[in-house]
Amino acid sequence: LFRSYENNMLGIVTDMSYMRKGEKDILAGYKLTKWIRTKDRFLPIIFNSSDPDNKRYADEMKSSFIDKNSKSFPIDLRNEIMDKFGFGDFVIIDPDTREELFRVKSLKDLQKIIKEIPDSSMAYHMSHNHFSRFFYSRAMFPIAELIKNFDYNDHTPAEGREVIYDSILEYRRMKNTGVIAIFEKDRFDEFSNFARIGNGSLGGKGRGLAFLGNIVKSHMELNENENFPVIIPKTVVLCTDVFDEFMEKNKLYPIAMSDISDEEMLQAFLRAELSHTLDEDFLAFLEVIKSPLAIRSSSLLEDSYYQPFAGIYSTYMIPSLGNKDKMLKLIHDAVKSVYASVFFKDSKAYMNATQNVIDQEKMAIVLQEVVGSRYGNRFYPTVSGVLRSLNFYPIGYEQPEEGVANIALGLGKYIVDGGVTLRFSPYHPNNILQLSTLEFTLKETQRQFYALDMQDITNEFSINDGFNLLKLRIKDAVSDNSIRYIASTYDPADQVINDGYYEGGGKIITFANILKHHLFPLAETLQKVISIGREEMGREVEIEFAVNILNKERGAFYLLQIRPVVQNKEVMNEDLSLIPQQDTVLTSNMALGNGIIDDVYDIIYVKSEGFNAANNPAVAKEIQILNKQFTDDDKGYILVGPGRWGSSDPWLGIPVKWPDVTNARLLVESGLENYRIEPSQGTHFFQNLTSFGVGYFTINSYMEDGGTFNEAFLNSQPAVNETEYVRHVRFHNPLVIKMNGKKKYGLVLKP
Repeated sequence: LFRSYENNMLGIVTDMSYMRKGEKDILAGYKLTKWIRTKDRFLPIIFNSSDPDNKRYADEMKSSFIDKNSKSFPIDLRNEIMDKFGFGDFVIIDPDTREELFRVKSLKDLQKIIKEIPDSSMAYHMSHNHFSRFFYSRAMFPIAELIKNFDYNDHTPAEGREVIYDSILEYRRMKNTGVIAIFEKDRFDEFSNFARIGNGSLGGKGRGLAFLGNIVKSHMELNENENFPVIIPKTVVLCTDVFDEFMEKNKLYPIAMSDISDEEMLQAFLRAELSHTLDEDFLAFLEVIKSPLAIRSSSLLEDSYYQPFAGIYSTYMIPSLGNKDKMLKLIHDAVKSVYASVFFKDSKAYMNATQNVIDQEKMAIVLQEVVGSRYGNRFYPTVSGVLRSLNFYPIGYEQPEEGVANIALGLGKYIVDGGVTLRFSPYHPNNILQLSTLEFTLKETQRQFYALDMQDITNEFSINDGFNLLKLRIKDAVSDNSIRYIASTYDPADQVINDGYYEGGGKIITFANILKHHLFPLAETLQKVISIGREEMGREVEIEFAVNILNKERGAFYLLQIRPVVQNKEVMNEDLSLIPQQDTVLTSNMALGNGIIDDVYDIIYVKSEGFNAANNPAVAKEIQILNKQFTDDDKGYILVGPGRWGSSDPWLGIPVKWPDVTNARLLVESGLENYRIEPSQGTHFFQNLTSFGVGYFTINSYMEDGGTFNEAFLNSQPAVNETEYVRHVRFHNPLVIKMNGKKKYGLVLKP
């Protein structure tokens, strides 16, 4: 047995006398121990014997002895195993005086005192394998193996101390990643990642974060670059039972179900009491989290697989203050404000629209460290972003399944609010339409960003969850020196944009140092995240992330949330190519966009008969007038015309600007036999198309498989408006638009 399990033994319990080679040997245990001592001088061995005289053999072997005749034999044996085999407290002693110096009960205890242990004690305990036994007895096998194989004769006690300390840190990081532990204020520390308070549900965001934690733990390929680790911000979730207790204790349901204004609803919730039994847990969390806190909603319905509830409820951010009492009050008010947002009018309306019952909704709360750095009285990350595993607006060589990312400087609210972001495919980070020309770059890149105001919140919490955020200009980031690694410099004299941050010139947020010059492997990380997220969730996903860059050698990638992409199942499951052509107004094999639009009754098209590109400026003016009518009526329409929509060269297409076509739900570029222009695929309006989900079809009906446009059918219908160049037709039933973004196929059905 010893030969088989020599490397895995914590200790041995043996009788002194037993059968050996068919004969009873009264010193068999003694002989076994002498042989074992030639292999391992310090392995704990406990002798059991009914003969007290055998104790002398145990003493000779420096082993323990227990008298079987003792009435306390079972207890004595248990205590000796606990003490000698490492299951009990690890007592650090002075080897000269045998005085107890430290008593270690847990891994956390050892981590705290390891650097205070004197060299003589380190040498003694290492040479006797006490450290490795401590780890083995707690099933911490990776550390135990490392320490046991550490040759203390060739290293100083200080080197051994560092090896043990570093091993503990790495082990705790590994073990805490992906674990949903119950929050214990005495155990949560800087190596804890995720914990829950309460026994109810984690809610949508909470489940998503737990899922991401497990992904990071199980996919080691995400952390191949130690200078750009993929991590989850430290998080504690208040489960839904805390919400239930709050609502019932304060008798809030009658108020919550009433028709009072959002402001009155918020004030009613702020007056209510959140249990102060949570305060000690909050304070323990604040001891670990030195950055600001995000108090995020995590309802049962959020991030549902079937209904898009993301962004319906509130998220508040609170600064990190030195005064703990103020911090506690801010946390209480933020939690209560998120609870109140469940019952705001927009939330109730959305619940009704999705056929859910408001009083069945329950809210968990995610308390999460905010990613970023402090710059004076403001706090923000280097990059915020949203990653989608499907790209419904691919350009050039991009493929839909390669996904798409939108990134921006500052807090993610800027992206959520529809600010100008940098849009790119992680597989083609150099193919960025916004940076393709000087004009595009100056016009289509970020000019503002959000930061958290780090000063004390003096105003009461508002129904506007961004009430304490600062909307700043890029020049403010220049003064913060926060964009050195993500900005390019515009030289107006030479009319060029130079990659990198240089003195003088305008600063433009291009992320060129990261995407083009690979300062950090952001694109590669996003590729891995897309692939792993899609595989693990079993469907297309949307992921929120942030990046904080400390210097040119050190940054970190934070996963903030994952949710399934809620898609229109009819589109994704229906083979649109099987729909008979005679049932369609138009079809396209070069379609951008995804989903079904079934509330459009109007189509405006440029008449092909007698078309002359010289008239394109006049056509643009007519469309501008028609679009204003649709804007006033708040209705959408389909717009079809030859050449490129939005072309600055009127000979290549209709020179409209985006305000001239804002109410178009679908833009169609149609080629003519005598007017063959290379399709633009909406490049002039790309930011607007993607932001507003507008479809964009290209049709070259004169080419094989180029799509179809049944203009004859439209010509046979009565016109609402008709000019020399443009015709407007309205139907009693909707013109249903169907777009399959994955297959780049789209069509418009006849009413």
